[in-house]
Amino acid sequence: MLATIPITKISVSRMTPELRDSAPFGAVFSDHMLVADYANGKWGDPKIIPYGVQLLAAAPAVAHYGQGIFEGFKAFPRPNGGAVVFRPQANHARMARTCQRMAMPEVPASIFIDGTLALVALDRNWIPEKDGSALYIRPVLFATGETLGVRPSESFRFIIETCPSGPYFSGAVDLLAEETYVRAFPGGTGAAKCGGNYAGSMLASIEAQKKGFHNVLWLDGIERKYVEEAGLMNVAFVIGGTVVTPPLGGTILPGITRDSVLTLLRDMKIPVEERRISIDEVFDAHARGTLQGAAGIGTAAVIAPLGRLRHRDREITVPALSPDSPFAKVGAELEAIRSGKIADRHNWLMAL
Repeated sequence: MLATIPITKISVSRMTPELRDSAPFGAVFSDHMLVADYANGKWGDPKIIPYGVQLLAAAPAVAHYGQGIFEGFKAFPRPNGGAVVFRPQANHARMARTCQRMAMPEVPASIFIDGTLALVALDRNWIPEKDGSALYIRPVLFATGETLGVRPSESFRFIIETCPSGPYFSGAVDLLAEETYVRAFPGGTGAAKCGGNYAGSMLASIEAQKKGFHNVLWLDGIERKYVEEAGLMNVAFVIGGTVVTPPLGGTILPGITRDSVLTLLRDMKIPVEERRISIDEVFDAHARGTLQGAAGIGTAAVIAPLGRLRHRDREITVPALSPDSPFAKVGAELEAIRSGKIADRHNWLMAL
């Protein structure tokens, strides 16, 4: 499949080292994108074309009923001019689960994975060479059917686009525990990577930013007491030498970076607990002096240390991550795997 994807190249590349290496996250896209359409119960052949505007009907189903989902992962450079993609199979599997939840057709691996490799190979020069940078890969699937009937669309478009990406945060992330709004309820779409989850989080984020915080610390939707996510990231705490993170139970996105971090922590014999953790437990651990760190974990930010946490009228500052903290150690291990400095013992990297 990889060799059969037709490619229409851009006439003149927009890439310059300055543009590639200094662009804010998601602000600049590479020269090409992959497109494939689904209609009449089957997928058409994918193609790679110059990045640009996609024309849709005036009433696409995605705009009315929200059948729109996406993924996110990264490609990293190799010194010989090659590149590797980090865990594309895991992202494909997660998108398949999201497709099932949102009543959308699954994208075949031959389109998702082979298309990713072909696109990254074509736009290899867009991968930043700086430490902490990568080429961010964004597959997106959305309904294109022209109907106002409330039913699953019969046609869809799948696109893969990429953009150069530097570090997402420049320092510690300050979070406000959110009690007015909730991200997810049991039985809902919290574990799906669908656009509606992100749209529903924006108002809470805006209100937190007005109060001087970067984002919100999401609590559970039933009791408003158990920590679930850190803004757009998974979250974990170090309490008494043990890394504690909320369990996956349908309301939390099953992050690929989260899974990678937990796997490496266990490889390093660092204690890990996947269990419910209340906001009170976090503040009590800080008061006792056993809260040794906290971090948001995700594709864009990788491991982002948390700074201030506020819950109602109380506020703490999470201890800064020391070089020997579990998060610092696992972050260095993950970076070493991605850069090829140590062996990829879990077979996470896919070379072009």
